[in-house]
Amino acid sequence: MDRRAFLAALGVLAMPLTADAQAVGKVYRLGYLAAISPTGGPAEAFKQGLHDLGWVEGQNIVIDFRSADGRFERLPDLAAELVRLKVDVIVAGATPAAVAAKNATATIPIVIYGTGDPVGLGLVSSLARPSGNVTGLSYSVGLDTFGKGLELLKEALPKARRVALLSNPANPAHAAATSNVQTVAGHLGVQLRLFEAREPSQLDNVFTAMAKGREDALFVVADGMFVLHRARLAALAVKNRSPSIHGNRENVEAGGLMSYGPSNVVALRRAAVFVDKILKGAKPGDLPIEQPTTFELVINLKTAKALGLSIPPSLLQRADQVIE
Repeated sequence: MDRRAFLAALGVLAMPLTADAQAVGKVYRLGYLAAISPTGGPAEAFKQGLHDLGWVEGQNIVIDFRSADGRFERLPDLAAELVRLKVDVIVAGATPAAVAAKNATATIPIVIYGTGDPVGLGLVSSLARPSGNVTGLSYSVGLDTFGKGLELLKEALPKARRVALLSNPANPAHAAATSNVQTVAGHLGVQLRLFEAREPSQLDNVFTAMAKGREDALFVVADGMFVLHRARLAALAVKNRSPSIHGNRENVEAGGLMSYGPSNVVALRRAAVFVDKILKGAKPGDLPIEQPTTFELVINLKTAKALGLSIPPSLLQRADQVIE
């Protein structure tokens, strides 16, 4: 989704403030920094969350949107732009954006969502009392979230012994996540082989190398670049006969086999609540970091059929969504 489409989804018209808008009181400026542009349900959820709390674009709030479109190296400059605009709050989606925002300002309140381990990444001092200018929602309830994905993949493929793990080394959260998955793999009797891709041009070589290694399945660590190029990633996985599990449901909607992770729709509605509290005077350091309570298991039966797989009925019954 390009910038204009995203702004339209949020109801952000990038219009100058009118006299009528200014007359009703202060108009707050919200900066939105994203590793990739949220689309569909998540974008609408954020818009609706703000609206439900009384925030109407053009009347009492405007939004300056900046997206790196999967090129994480752009995030520091984009974060600096928002700081120069003197926004009242920055919303930062995904770990790379959260880190860039934190590095750009120690004073402007930052609301994060979809972020790996906020404490381990140095974004906050503790979940219960962040104490700085950052608050919001983490991606997981601990690193075990990533290990759970591998457990579900093993349940779908009981005979799997060799699993490729695809990571993006440009994502600051991936080192810890990868370490956790490797620990769980040992308990499951699974041998992991690590592959890395910083940009989409490297995906073809990664799958060529995976094919030579004869891995039984693929574990993809949640990452904005992998979501942005989800159709290509799914096509490569099917072409290489690699059953895959992902951390984002968008990857499964594009043709991946399975996903397990928190709901982005829920996260963005909650992010709107944090924005509301801060604009009404709350200090971000006094607002505890929330961990997700809604995790989604999504299974694509069309992909399973293409791969010649039969998903266990017990797993299908627990799925939040089955794509047929």
